[in-house]
Amino acid sequence: MASIMMTAMPFAGHARPIRAVAAELVRRGHDVRVYTGRSYTHLFEEVGARAVPWQAAPDFDERNYAATFPRMRDRKGFRQVLVNLEDLFLGTAPAQCTDLLAAHDHQPWELLAGDPMSLGTRFAAERLGSRWASVSPIALWLPGRGIPPTGLGLLPARGVRGRARDAVLGAVSGAGTAALTRRYRRTRRAAGLTPDRETFATMWYSPELVVAAGAPGLDYPRTDLPRHIRFVGDLTDDGAPAADAPALPDWWDDVVKAKVPVVHVTQGTANVDPHDLILPTLEALADQDVLVVAGLGHRTGPLPGPVPANARVAAMVPYPHLLPRTSVVVTNGGYGGVLQALRHDIPLVVAGGDLDKPEVAARIGWLGAGIDLRTGSPRPGAIADAYRRVTTDPGYRAVAARLGAELRALGGTRAAADLLEAHLDG
Repeated sequence: MASIMMTAMPFAGHARPIRAVAAELVRRGHDVRVYTGRSYTHLFEEVGARAVPWQAAPDFDERNYAATFPRMRDRKGFRQVLVNLEDLFLGTAPAQCTDLLAAHDHQPWELLAGDPMSLGTRFAAERLGSRWASVSPIALWLPGRGIPPTGLGLLPARGVRGRARDAVLGAVSGAGTAALTRRYRRTRRAAGLTPDRETFATMWYSPELVVAAGAPGLDYPRTDLPRHIRFVGDLTDDGAPAADAPALPDWWDDVVKAKVPVVHVTQGTANVDPHDLILPTLEALADQDVLVVAGLGHRTGPLPGPVPANARVAAMVPYPHLLPRTSVVVTNGGYGGVLQALRHDIPLVVAGGDLDKPEVAARIGWLGAGIDLRTGSPRPGAIADAYRRVTTDPGYRAVAARLGAELRALGGTRAAADLLEAHLDG
């Protein structure tokens, strides 16, 4: 039995995949602690891990970022990304480090396995000289040869003009991320560390081992990925029901007995204004011979106006029940949800508006596993056209099935635990 400390940023899309890895490590007999926000401590305790809540770090409610980080109020798109990085991820890192050092003083660990966006993980590992690994529930798409600048949802360059585009945009992107790299260096000083040579692209990840959700086939073709980055597929397959898992809605029999294709639409758990994607999708498919299941997220109030007769709505719908019955997923491009859809061989219509979602959408469209709508707030006509294309062209479902097979073959939480155990042994 080894003592393992894990970290998880208190977001649903981070805590749940890391919970699955923690559950597998607990099943193997390890003593697992997880440093996370108080709103997610119960998720880890119910699978046998011991929760270590944020103390010095300013805990927050992901349903109301602005209460803790006022600059996030009414921010979307690039401005939201910038404030997220500066105030939340970089700004809380020194205090996260303080909490982790205190936890180590109370009980040392043999391995620190952290959410890359919990930057205090890196700082604590360096302060302690601890063996550490990153467990990444988010898309890991590093810059590299032939890869367009990340964050803009660009496709790989073609010809001289494409390479010139990448050179220009790469220079602009580099100037922007240089400011964040400087902020990172100031944050290191606040955590009692000397400067290092990490860049904005690499500062989040362990140089020893990165256990990453996803698959090589979900990225653009490349040969320069570092060998310590290991993809393990979908990290939501632990099989342990969460205490707060959504119950089946009272209309669930309509899904079970449906004689028409089931289409699921979701905007995830962060930006959940239904006018962006939910309502346009309901309008787009209102006259189609389908059953639309809309998941609103836990922060969305009742939808304005009547719901179309062929739609069913709930805050959350349990994916283990829903996805095996679903034909198409219309999504904002949240990475965890996209991986789950692909693991069930489901083609996608993706409206990626901000954060990492335009990159997810671009890759899904480029690979041919679905349609990239190239906006986070598409018009109903664009959604209807995309739905028609993915359901009439069998190539989309074939690519989704190929990617699903790759994700399943990578091993999920068991592969993640295998890699972490091997890293323990050095």
